[in-house]
Amino acid sequence: MDKIRDNLHDTQMKKSKVRWFVVFMLFLVTSVNYADRATISIAGDALQSDLGLNAVSMGYVFSAFGWAYVIGQIPGGILLDKFGSKLVIGMSILFWSIFTLLQGAIGFFAGGTAIIVLFALRFLVGFSEAPSFPGNSRVVAAWFPSKERGTASAIFNSAQYFALVIFSPLMGWLTYRFGWESVFYVMGAIGIVLALVWLKVIRNPREHPKANRAEIDYIEAGGGVVDMDQKKEGAGSKEKQSQWPFIKQLLKKRMLIGIYIAQYCITTLTYFFLTWFPVYLVQGRGMSILEAGFIASLPAICGFLGGILGGMFSDFLLRKNLSLTIARKTPIIIGMLLSCSMIICNYVDAEWLVVVIMSLAFFGKGFGALGWAVVSDTSPKQTAGVSGGLFNTFGNIASITTPIIIGYIVNATGSFNGALIFVGANALVAILSYLFIVGKIERVELEAPTK
Repeated sequence: MDKIRDNLHDTQMKKSKVRWFVVFMLFLVTSVNYADRATISIAGDALQSDLGLNAVSMGYVFSAFGWAYVIGQIPGGILLDKFGSKLVIGMSILFWSIFTLLQGAIGFFAGGTAIIVLFALRFLVGFSEAPSFPGNSRVVAAWFPSKERGTASAIFNSAQYFALVIFSPLMGWLTYRFGWESVFYVMGAIGIVLALVWLKVIRNPREHPKANRAEIDYIEAGGGVVDMDQKKEGAGSKEKQSQWPFIKQLLKKRMLIGIYIAQYCITTLTYFFLTWFPVYLVQGRGMSILEAGFIASLPAICGFLGGILGGMFSDFLLRKNLSLTIARKTPIIIGMLLSCSMIICNYVDAEWLVVVIMSLAFFGKGFGALGWAVVSDTSPKQTAGVSGGLFNTFGNIASITTPIIIGYIVNATGSFNGALIFVGANALVAILSYLFIVGKIERVELEAPTK
Protein backbone atom coordinates (compact mmCIF):
# COMPACT_ATOMS: atom_id res chain seq x y z
CA MET A 1 0.00 0.00 0.00
CA ASP A 2 2.86 2.37 0.84
CA LYS A 3 4.49 1.62 -2.51
CA ILE A 4 1.23 2.37 -4.36
CA ARG A 5 0.90 5.64 -2.42
CA ASP A 6 4.50 6.61 -3.26
CA ASN A 7 3.98 5.88 -6.95
CA LEU A 8 0.78 7.93 -6.94
CA HIS A 9 2.64 10.79 -5.24
CA ASP A 10 5.41 10.66 -7.87
CA THR A 11 2.84 10.74 -10.65
CA GLN A 12 1.09 13.72 -9.13
CA MET A 13 4.37 15.61 -8.71
CA LYS A 14 5.54 15.09 -12.30
CA LYS A 15 5.66 18.50 -13.97
CA SER A 16 3.11 19.27 -16.64
CA LYS A 17 4.45 20.99 -19.76
CA VAL A 18 1.83 23.59 -20.46
CA ARG A 19 4.51 26.30 -20.73
CA TRP A 20 5.70 24.73 -23.99
CA PHE A 21 2.19 24.80 -25.41
CA VAL A 22 2.01 28.48 -24.46
CA VAL A 23 5.26 29.25 -26.29
CA PHE A 24 3.94 27.27 -29.27
CA MET A 25 0.95 29.63 -29.34
CA LEU A 26 3.33 32.60 -29.17
CA PHE A 27 5.16 31.05 -32.12
CA LEU A 28 1.94 30.85 -34.18
CA VAL A 29 0.90 34.38 -33.28
CA THR A 30 4.33 35.80 -34.11
CA SER A 31 4.37 33.91 -37.42
CA VAL A 32 1.14 35.58 -38.52
CA ASN A 33 2.38 38.88 -37.04
CA TYR A 34 5.45 38.91 -39.27
CA ALA A 35 3.61 37.53 -42.28
CA ASP A 36 1.20 40.46 -42.07
CA ARG A 37 4.14 42.88 -41.84
CA ALA A 38 5.62 41.26 -44.95
CA THR A 39 2.44 41.29 -47.06
CA ILE A 40 3.35 44.61 -48.62
CA SER A 41 6.88 43.49 -49.47
CA ILE A 42 5.66 40.45 -51.40
CA ALA A 43 2.88 42.42 -53.09
CA GLY A 44 5.18 45.45 -53.31
CA ASP A 45 6.49 45.21 -56.88
CA ALA A 46 3.03 44.68 -58.40
CA LEU A 47 1.46 47.25 -56.09
CA GLN A 48 4.22 49.76 -56.85
CA SER A 49 3.58 49.36 -60.57
CA ASP A 50 -0.22 49.70 -60.23
CA LEU A 51 -0.02 52.81 -58.05
CA GLY A 52 2.90 54.37 -59.95
CA LEU A 53 5.24 54.74 -56.94
CA ASN A 54 8.98 55.41 -57.21
CA ALA A 55 11.53 53.94 -54.76
CA VAL A 56 11.37 56.90 -52.35
CA SER A 57 7.55 56.85 -52.23
CA MET A 58 7.60 53.09 -51.70
CA GLY A 59 10.07 53.57 -48.86
CA TYR A 60 7.65 55.91 -47.10
CA VAL A 61 4.76 53.47 -47.60
CA PHE A 62 6.93 50.70 -46.15
CA SER A 63 7.68 52.97 -43.18
CA ALA A 64 4.00 53.65 -42.31
CA PHE A 65 3.89 50.52 -40.19
CA GLY A 66 6.98 51.60 -38.28
CA TRP A 67 5.72 55.08 -37.34
CA ALA A 68 2.65 53.68 -35.62
CA TYR A 69 4.48 50.68 -34.18
CA VAL A 70 6.96 52.96 -32.42
CA ILE A 71 4.30 55.41 -31.23
CA GLY A 72 2.25 52.54 -29.80
CA GLN A 73 4.98 50.83 -27.78
CA ILE A 74 4.66 52.69 -24.48
CA PRO A 75 0.84 52.86 -24.56
CA GLY A 76 0.83 49.17 -25.48
CA GLY A 77 3.09 48.35 -22.55
CA ILE A 78 0.82 50.27 -20.17
CA LEU A 79 -2.22 48.37 -21.49
CA LEU A 80 -0.38 45.08 -20.93
CA ASP A 81 0.49 45.97 -17.33
CA LYS A 82 -3.08 47.14 -16.72
CA PHE A 83 -5.19 44.47 -18.44
CA GLY A 84 -2.83 41.50 -18.76
CA SER A 85 -1.20 39.69 -21.66
CA LYS A 86 -4.05 37.43 -22.74
CA LEU A 87 -6.66 40.11 -23.47
CA VAL A 88 -4.32 42.72 -24.93
CA ILE A 89 -2.52 40.29 -27.25
CA GLY A 90 -5.85 38.80 -28.36
CA MET A 91 -7.29 42.22 -29.24
CA SER A 92 -4.01 43.15 -30.92
CA ILE A 93 -4.23 40.12 -33.23
CA LEU A 94 -7.86 40.82 -34.06
CA PHE A 95 -7.40 44.49 -34.98
CA TRP A 96 -4.18 44.14 -36.98
CA SER A 97 -5.82 41.32 -38.96
CA ILE A 98 -8.89 43.43 -39.77
CA PHE A 99 -6.70 46.30 -41.01
CA THR A 100 -4.60 43.83 -43.05
CA LEU A 101 -7.73 42.47 -44.72
CA LEU A 102 -8.94 45.97 -45.57
CA GLN A 103 -5.74 46.67 -47.55
CA GLY A 104 -7.08 44.34 -50.21
CA ALA A 105 -9.65 47.01 -51.09
CA ILE A 106 -7.09 49.71 -51.94
CA GLY A 107 -7.64 48.98 -55.63
CA PHE A 108 -11.05 50.68 -55.38
CA PHE A 109 -9.28 54.01 -54.90
CA ALA A 110 -7.28 55.93 -57.47
CA GLY A 111 -4.07 57.95 -57.54
CA GLY A 112 -3.10 59.88 -54.46
CA THR A 113 -6.19 58.70 -52.55
CA ALA A 114 -5.05 55.09 -52.88
CA ILE A 115 -1.61 55.97 -51.52
CA ILE A 116 -3.11 57.84 -48.55
CA VAL A 117 -5.47 54.97 -47.73
CA LEU A 118 -2.64 52.43 -48.02
CA PHE A 119 -0.42 54.51 -45.74
CA ALA A 120 -3.27 54.90 -43.22
CA LEU A 121 -4.08 51.18 -43.13
CA ARG A 122 -0.40 50.23 -42.77
CA PHE A 123 -0.22 52.79 -39.95
CA LEU A 124 -3.18 51.15 -38.20
CA VAL A 125 -1.63 47.68 -38.61
CA GLY A 126 1.52 48.98 -36.93
CA PHE A 127 -0.37 50.58 -34.05
CA SER A 128 -2.41 47.40 -33.50
CA GLU A 129 0.72 45.23 -33.46
CA ALA A 130 2.54 47.44 -30.95
CA PRO A 131 1.74 45.35 -27.82
CA SER A 132 2.65 42.04 -29.46
CA PHE A 133 6.34 41.62 -28.62
CA PRO A 134 6.23 43.27 -25.18
CA GLY A 135 3.30 40.92 -24.56
CA ASN A 136 5.33 37.94 -25.71
CA SER A 137 8.11 38.95 -23.32
CA ARG A 138 5.65 39.21 -20.42
CA VAL A 139 4.21 35.78 -21.20
CA VAL A 140 7.69 34.22 -21.26
CA ALA A 141 8.63 35.98 -18.01
CA ALA A 142 5.48 34.58 -16.38
CA TRP A 143 5.63 31.03 -17.78
CA PHE A 144 9.37 30.22 -17.87
CA PRO A 145 12.24 30.00 -15.37
CA SER A 146 15.40 31.93 -16.24
CA LYS A 147 17.29 28.89 -17.53
CA GLU A 148 14.62 28.19 -20.19
CA ARG A 149 13.90 31.76 -21.28
CA GLY A 150 16.59 31.86 -23.94
CA THR A 151 15.07 28.88 -25.72
CA ALA A 152 11.49 30.08 -25.20
CA SER A 153 12.26 33.58 -26.49
CA ALA A 154 14.21 32.14 -29.42
CA ILE A 155 11.24 29.95 -30.35
CA PHE A 156 8.75 32.81 -30.63
CA ASN A 157 11.35 35.18 -32.11
CA SER A 158 12.33 32.62 -34.77
CA ALA A 159 8.75 32.72 -35.98
CA GLN A 160 9.68 35.80 -38.03
CA TYR A 161 11.75 33.48 -40.25
CA PHE A 162 9.21 30.67 -40.18
CA ALA A 163 6.65 33.22 -41.38
CA LEU A 164 8.78 33.95 -44.45
CA VAL A 165 9.40 30.22 -45.03
CA ILE A 166 5.70 29.37 -45.03
CA PHE A 167 3.98 32.55 -46.12
CA SER A 168 6.39 34.07 -48.68
CA PRO A 169 5.79 31.26 -51.22
CA LEU A 170 2.06 31.38 -50.46
CA MET A 171 1.86 35.16 -50.87
CA GLY A 172 4.04 35.06 -53.98
CA TRP A 173 1.74 32.43 -55.52
CA LEU A 174 -1.39 34.39 -54.53
CA THR A 175 0.03 37.55 -56.13
CA TYR A 176 0.99 35.66 -59.30
CA ARG A 177 -2.29 33.74 -59.55
CA PHE A 178 -4.98 36.07 -58.18
CA GLY A 179 -3.38 39.51 -57.89
CA TRP A 180 -1.81 41.37 -54.99
CA GLU A 181 -5.20 42.11 -53.37
CA SER A 182 -5.69 38.42 -52.50
CA VAL A 183 -2.62 38.46 -50.24
CA PHE A 184 -4.30 40.90 -47.86
CA TYR A 185 -7.66 39.11 -47.88
CA VAL A 186 -6.17 35.70 -47.07
CA MET A 187 -3.73 36.87 -44.40
CA GLY A 188 -6.35 39.03 -42.69
CA ALA A 189 -8.78 36.11 -42.48
CA ILE A 190 -6.10 33.81 -41.01
CA GLY A 191 -5.33 36.35 -38.28
CA ILE A 192 -8.98 36.83 -37.29
CA VAL A 193 -9.34 33.08 -36.73
CA LEU A 194 -6.10 32.98 -34.73
CA ALA A 195 -7.29 35.80 -32.44
CA LEU A 196 -10.35 33.76 -31.48
CA VAL A 197 -8.20 30.68 -30.80
CA TRP A 198 -5.80 32.69 -28.60
CA LEU A 199 -8.59 34.09 -26.44
CA LYS A 200 -10.01 30.58 -26.03
CA VAL A 201 -6.89 28.63 -25.00
CA ILE A 202 -4.52 31.04 -23.20
CA ARG A 203 -4.57 31.45 -19.40
CA ASN A 204 -2.30 32.80 -16.68
CA PRO A 205 -0.07 30.12 -15.04
CA ARG A 206 -2.10 29.70 -11.86
CA GLU A 207 -5.40 29.74 -13.76
CA HIS A 208 -4.55 27.21 -16.47
CA PRO A 209 -6.50 23.97 -15.87
CA LYS A 210 -3.74 21.77 -17.28
CA ALA A 211 -0.78 23.34 -15.43
CA ASN A 212 -0.20 21.35 -12.23
CA ARG A 213 1.31 22.50 -8.96
CA ALA A 214 4.69 20.97 -9.79
CA GLU A 215 5.06 22.98 -13.00
CA ILE A 216 4.01 26.22 -11.37
CA ASP A 217 6.40 25.67 -8.44
CA TYR A 218 9.21 24.86 -10.89
CA ILE A 219 8.57 28.07 -12.86
CA GLU A 220 8.33 30.20 -9.73
CA ALA A 221 11.45 28.71 -8.12
CA GLY A 222 13.40 29.43 -11.32
CA GLY A 223 12.49 33.12 -11.38
CA GLY A 224 9.23 33.03 -13.32
CA VAL A 225 6.83 35.84 -12.36
CA VAL A 226 3.76 33.58 -12.25
CA ASP A 227 1.55 36.15 -10.49
CA MET A 228 2.35 38.99 -12.88
CA ASP A 229 -1.14 39.51 -14.32
CA GLN A 230 -3.05 38.53 -11.17
CA LYS A 231 -1.30 41.35 -9.30
CA LYS A 232 -2.15 43.84 -12.02
CA GLU A 233 -5.81 42.86 -12.08
CA GLY A 234 -6.24 43.92 -8.48
CA ALA A 235 -4.00 46.95 -8.63
CA GLY A 236 -5.28 50.37 -7.69
CA SER A 237 -4.86 53.62 -9.54
CA LYS A 238 -1.75 54.46 -7.54
CA GLU A 239 0.15 51.57 -9.10
CA LYS A 240 -1.09 52.43 -12.57
CA GLN A 241 0.06 56.01 -12.20
CA SER A 242 3.49 54.90 -10.99
CA GLN A 243 4.45 53.52 -14.42
CA TRP A 244 5.60 56.81 -15.96
CA PRO A 245 8.11 57.80 -13.25
CA PHE A 246 9.80 54.42 -13.77
CA ILE A 247 10.51 55.24 -17.43
CA LYS A 248 12.90 58.02 -16.42
CA GLN A 249 14.83 55.57 -14.25
CA LEU A 250 15.02 53.00 -17.04
CA LEU A 251 16.45 55.59 -19.44
CA LYS A 252 19.31 56.32 -17.02
CA LYS A 253 20.59 52.72 -17.01
CA ARG A 254 23.73 52.38 -19.16
CA MET A 255 23.09 48.65 -19.66
CA LEU A 256 19.64 49.34 -21.09
CA ILE A 257 20.86 52.16 -23.35
CA GLY A 258 23.42 49.77 -24.86
CA ILE A 259 20.74 47.12 -25.35
CA TYR A 260 18.44 49.68 -27.02
CA ILE A 261 21.16 50.82 -29.44
CA ALA A 262 21.96 47.23 -30.39
CA GLN A 263 18.29 46.40 -30.86
CA TYR A 264 17.86 49.34 -33.23
CA CYS A 265 20.72 47.97 -35.34
CA ILE A 266 19.43 44.38 -35.26
CA THR A 267 15.94 45.59 -36.22
CA THR A 268 17.51 47.35 -39.22
CA LEU A 269 18.46 43.90 -40.50
CA THR A 270 14.96 42.62 -39.80
CA TYR A 271 13.26 45.37 -41.79
CA PHE A 272 15.59 45.03 -44.74
CA PHE A 273 14.43 41.43 -45.04
CA LEU A 274 10.78 42.29 -44.34
CA THR A 275 10.50 45.19 -46.79
CA TRP A 276 13.17 45.56 -49.47
CA PHE A 277 14.61 42.04 -49.75
CA PRO A 278 11.95 40.61 -52.14
CA VAL A 279 12.12 43.86 -54.14
CA TYR A 280 15.92 43.47 -54.23
CA LEU A 281 15.53 39.98 -55.68
CA VAL A 282 13.12 41.24 -58.37
CA GLN A 283 14.68 44.59 -59.27
CA GLY A 284 18.31 44.02 -58.27
CA ARG A 285 18.65 40.39 -59.37
CA GLY A 286 16.06 40.13 -62.15
CA MET A 287 13.87 37.43 -60.64
CA SER A 288 10.12 37.11 -61.17
CA ILE A 289 7.79 37.76 -58.21
CA LEU A 290 6.99 34.03 -58.11
CA GLU A 291 10.71 33.17 -57.96
CA ALA A 292 11.31 35.85 -55.34
CA GLY A 293 8.53 34.49 -53.14
CA PHE A 294 10.04 31.01 -53.13
CA ILE A 295 13.70 32.05 -53.02
CA ALA A 296 13.05 34.46 -50.12
CA SER A 297 11.96 31.43 -48.10
CA LEU A 298 15.39 29.73 -48.39
CA PRO A 299 17.35 32.29 -46.33
CA ALA A 300 14.36 32.40 -43.98
CA ILE A 301 14.76 28.67 -43.27
CA CYS A 302 18.33 29.38 -42.22
CA GLY A 303 17.16 32.30 -40.08
CA PHE A 304 14.63 30.04 -38.39
CA LEU A 305 17.27 27.40 -37.64
CA GLY A 306 19.67 30.10 -36.44
CA GLY A 307 17.02 31.53 -34.13
CA ILE A 308 16.33 28.20 -32.45
CA LEU A 309 20.02 27.28 -32.19
CA GLY A 310 20.98 30.69 -30.82
CA GLY A 311 18.52 30.40 -27.94
CA MET A 312 19.50 26.78 -27.22
CA PHE A 313 23.19 27.71 -27.30
CA SER A 314 22.61 30.58 -24.87
CA ASP A 315 20.75 28.32 -22.41
CA PHE A 316 23.45 25.65 -22.86
CA LEU A 317 26.07 28.18 -21.74
CA LEU A 318 23.94 28.97 -18.69
CA ARG A 319 23.69 25.28 -17.79
CA LYS A 320 27.50 25.13 -17.98
CA ASN A 321 27.50 27.72 -15.17
CA LEU A 322 28.74 30.57 -17.33
CA SER A 323 27.38 33.98 -16.40
CA LEU A 324 24.16 35.33 -17.83
CA THR A 325 26.19 38.10 -19.47
CA ILE A 326 28.42 35.66 -21.38
CA ALA A 327 25.51 33.35 -22.21
CA ARG A 328 23.49 36.13 -23.84
CA LYS A 329 26.26 38.21 -25.45
CA THR A 330 28.17 35.34 -27.11
CA PRO A 331 25.49 34.23 -29.59
CA ILE A 332 24.53 37.85 -30.29
CA ILE A 333 28.09 38.78 -31.27
CA ILE A 334 28.62 35.60 -33.34
CA GLY A 335 25.30 36.13 -35.11
CA MET A 336 25.96 39.74 -36.01
CA LEU A 337 29.39 38.86 -37.41
CA LEU A 338 27.75 36.34 -39.72
CA SER A 339 25.12 38.90 -40.75
CA CYS A 340 27.82 41.20 -42.07
CA SER A 341 28.47 38.65 -44.83
CA MET A 342 25.57 40.07 -46.88
CA ILE A 343 27.92 42.82 -48.11
CA ILE A 344 29.72 40.14 -50.16
CA CYS A 345 26.63 39.97 -52.41
CA ASN A 346 27.82 43.24 -53.97
CA TYR A 347 30.79 41.39 -55.46
CA VAL A 348 29.14 38.25 -56.88
CA ASP A 349 26.94 37.72 -59.94
CA ALA A 350 25.64 34.16 -59.62
CA GLU A 351 22.11 34.05 -58.24
CA TRP A 352 22.73 30.81 -56.34
CA LEU A 353 25.70 32.38 -54.57
CA VAL A 354 23.62 35.40 -53.57
CA VAL A 355 21.07 33.03 -52.05
CA VAL A 356 23.81 31.16 -50.15
CA ILE A 357 25.33 34.38 -48.76
CA MET A 358 21.95 35.80 -47.77
CA SER A 359 21.12 32.48 -46.12
CA LEU A 360 24.30 32.76 -44.03
CA ALA A 361 23.43 36.37 -43.11
CA PHE A 362 19.88 35.32 -42.24
CA PHE A 363 21.20 32.46 -40.09
CA GLY A 364 23.44 34.90 -38.22
CA LYS A 365 20.62 37.36 -37.71
CA GLY A 366 18.51 34.58 -36.20
CA PHE A 367 21.35 33.21 -34.08
CA GLY A 368 21.96 36.62 -32.55
CA ALA A 369 18.33 37.67 -32.08
CA LEU A 370 18.25 37.23 -28.29
CA GLY A 371 17.07 40.73 -27.45
CA TRP A 372 13.75 39.55 -26.02
CA ALA A 373 15.48 37.00 -23.81
CA VAL A 374 17.60 39.88 -22.50
CA VAL A 375 14.41 41.88 -21.87
CA SER A 376 12.93 39.01 -19.86
CA ASP A 377 16.20 38.82 -17.89
CA THR A 378 16.48 42.55 -17.18
CA SER A 379 12.95 43.99 -16.92
CA PRO A 380 11.86 45.17 -13.46
CA LYS A 381 9.08 42.93 -12.18
CA GLN A 382 6.70 45.82 -11.52
CA THR A 383 6.98 47.28 -15.05
CA ALA A 384 7.59 44.33 -17.37
CA GLY A 385 5.16 45.60 -20.02
CA VAL A 386 6.47 49.15 -20.05
CA SER A 387 10.08 47.97 -20.03
CA GLY A 388 9.43 45.74 -23.03
CA GLY A 389 7.58 48.56 -24.76
CA LEU A 390 10.48 50.96 -24.21
CA PHE A 391 12.93 48.38 -25.61
CA ASN A 392 10.73 47.85 -28.65
CA THR A 393 10.28 51.60 -29.13
CA PHE A 394 14.01 52.15 -29.58
CA GLY A 395 14.45 49.00 -31.64
CA ASN A 396 11.62 49.74 -34.02
CA ILE A 397 12.69 53.26 -34.84
CA ALA A 398 14.57 51.18 -37.42
CA SER A 399 11.23 50.11 -38.91
CA ILE A 400 10.79 53.78 -39.86
CA THR A 401 14.32 54.68 -40.87
CA THR A 402 15.39 51.50 -42.68
CA PRO A 403 12.81 51.49 -45.52
CA ILE A 404 13.22 55.23 -46.07
CA ILE A 405 17.04 55.25 -46.04
CA ILE A 406 17.20 52.28 -48.40
CA GLY A 407 14.62 53.93 -50.66
CA TYR A 408 16.78 57.05 -50.93
CA ILE A 409 19.94 55.00 -51.52
CA VAL A 410 18.33 52.96 -54.30
CA ASN A 411 16.70 56.00 -55.87
CA ALA A 412 19.95 58.00 -55.83
CA THR A 413 22.30 55.25 -57.01
CA GLY A 414 20.03 52.99 -59.04
CA SER A 415 21.58 50.07 -57.16
CA PHE A 416 21.18 48.06 -53.94
CA ASN A 417 24.93 47.94 -53.26
CA GLY A 418 24.91 50.89 -50.88
CA ALA A 419 21.85 49.48 -49.14
CA LEU A 420 23.63 46.21 -48.32
CA ILE A 421 26.62 48.12 -46.94
CA PHE A 422 24.27 50.22 -44.79
CA VAL A 423 22.55 47.13 -43.36
CA GLY A 424 25.81 45.26 -42.75
CA ALA A 425 27.29 48.28 -40.93
CA ASN A 426 24.39 48.18 -38.48
CA ALA A 427 25.35 44.63 -37.52
CA LEU A 428 28.83 45.89 -36.61
CA VAL A 429 27.42 48.67 -34.45
CA ALA A 430 25.28 46.12 -32.57
CA ILE A 431 28.44 44.15 -31.76
CA LEU A 432 30.25 47.25 -30.49
CA SER A 433 27.27 48.21 -28.33
CA TYR A 434 27.13 44.83 -26.57
CA LEU A 435 30.92 44.76 -26.15
CA PHE A 436 31.52 48.28 -24.86
CA ILE A 437 28.26 49.77 -23.57
CA VAL A 438 26.00 47.06 -22.15
CA GLY A 439 28.32 45.66 -19.47
CA LYS A 440 26.87 43.12 -17.04
CA ILE A 441 23.39 41.80 -17.89
CA GLU A 442 21.17 41.65 -14.78
CA ARG A 443 17.63 42.44 -13.66
CA VAL A 444 17.06 46.15 -13.11
CA GLU A 445 15.97 47.25 -9.65
CA LEU A 446 13.91 50.44 -9.55
CA GLU A 447 13.32 52.82 -6.70
CA ALA A 448 9.77 53.60 -5.61
CA PRO A 449 8.72 56.93 -7.14
CA THR A 450 8.71 59.84 -4.70
CA LYS A 451 5.56 61.85 -4.15
